[in-house]
Amino acid sequence: MKSLTPAQRQFLKGLAHTRQPVVMIGNHGLTPAVLKEVDLALNAHELIKIKAATDEPDTRRAWLEEICATTGAAPVQQIGKVLVIYRTAAKPVIVLPG
Repeated sequence: MKSLTPAQRQFLKGLAHTRQPVVMIGNHGLTPAVLKEVDLALNAHELIKIKAATDEPDTRRAWLEEICATTGAAPVQQIGKVLVIYRTAAKPVIVLPG
């Protein structure tokens, strides 16, 4: 799992603000199919939002950790049921500050 500096995290939060969730974690939880979709979305977008359909904050936090560990992404933020993660693509589009 990649770590981000506070300045990089703040920059990515600003970029993520206008984006819509591209992956949804449904009633079956974090399945291999969901992880595959997250990986595909990261390859295409670098910075993605994930909507989690659970009311349990601990479950959402655990899902965020598992997604980042599995995909090699960095957690940017978690606001309610929305998780934001980032992973540099093979051909980066987003240029992180310092």
